[in-house]
Amino acid sequence: VWIEPVNKYFIQRIRLLPELDKGRLKVFVESDGAKKVSAAAYDGKQLIAKTDGVSGSYFYLPIKNPKLWSPDSPFLYDLKLSLYDANGDISDVVTSYFAMRDVKLGKINGVIRPLLNGKFVMQLGLLDQGYWPDGVLTAPTEEALKFDIEYTKRAGYNLIRKHMKTEPQRFYYWTDKLGLLVWQDMAAIWYPNEDSTKYREMFRKELKSIMDDHYNSPSIIAWVPFNENWGAFDVKNITDWVKQYDPSRLVNGNSGFNNNPCYQKAYGDPGNGDFVDTHIYVGPYGASVPDSTRAASLGEFGGVGLYTRGHMWPVENNAYAYEPTQTALTDRYMLLLDQVNQLMKYKGLSVAIYTQTTDVEHEVNGVLTYDRKVEKMRLERIKEINEAVIRDSYELNKNAGTGGL
Repeated sequence: VWIEPVNKYFIQRIRLLPELDKGRLKVFVESDGAKKVSAAAYDGKQLIAKTDGVSGSYFYLPIKNPKLWSPDSPFLYDLKLSLYDANGDISDVVTSYFAMRDVKLGKINGVIRPLLNGKFVMQLGLLDQGYWPDGVLTAPTEEALKFDIEYTKRAGYNLIRKHMKTEPQRFYYWTDKLGLLVWQDMAAIWYPNEDSTKYREMFRKELKSIMDDHYNSPSIIAWVPFNENWGAFDVKNITDWVKQYDPSRLVNGNSGFNNNPCYQKAYGDPGNGDFVDTHIYVGPYGASVPDSTRAASLGEFGGVGLYTRGHMWPVENNAYAYEPTQTALTDRYMLLLDQVNQLMKYKGLSVAIYTQTTDVEHEVNGVLTYDRKVEKMRLERIKEINEAVIRDSYELNKNAGTGGL
């Protein structure tokens, strides 16, 4: 939390949307009072575009021959926004950044897949719950927050599924800066006695707030309103609403619709959104396949545990399966990723998210221990197989007919 002095008229909120097909950045500036806005884009110190607009209305900043953002090349432009009062004097200045990138569904060799900048890239990542032994939901330092992101990147993944929580904006700054795709989950209404009109109204309000808060982060490519039917309600309509509110991103309405809590009947597959998404433990076989309008995602799989003496939470620890040593766990992971690769090539799978980044209290299926002190698999080997699978996805684009939906 911080407090800062501002002038009478100041920039309250900005909204940035890259439009690759039109070679421009769509800009919205909200201010109470002043009207004229100047926007300038920079590549390093070089001014590449400048335009004037009016607060409260969309205007456009032309970006010719844009440098595209991707996990392989996470290029960010700098942005300077100046607000002018009625006398023509500068009332407020805000600096920010943006990226030129495009996310949509399209067809590769007749298979519906998610496309980043017009190309299929296998989305291979970790389920990241973001818990900490000394702060629970809060990382102790920014360095700690950044550590998990850097480790994910070093291990050869290109995606983080931020699972059922939202993080401080600094988290998304680093995924933007370092180049990791993000699936952003909404937190769940957990218990049946909370499933009331009051809590459903709050859910909708907070879902919109999360989307507004993180709208400008280029690394976020998908919203996930529900997970495994936990607290799920009105899934089909909410999925449609999310897609309508932010058509620039993909939507996975109910990740793992094949699973459900014991206290309610599963809503199951909503039938809309951008993904057919199943959770398979240990998997990956049994994963969903594309349908006529949606790509196939394995929203969670793996979950293979390793007991690490001296680095476990003092409760009964568990996982979906177990291996006795670091070497055995690494070998098991290599096999799972070879299987994922087969599903990607021959069954149309486009996303695979392994559980999980770190151990979480009673769960010992992390790639790292809960205290982040022990790597439970051999980094160089998981990096090798992860990068091999992603490279193979690039090959699918060669000589492939592509097209949007």
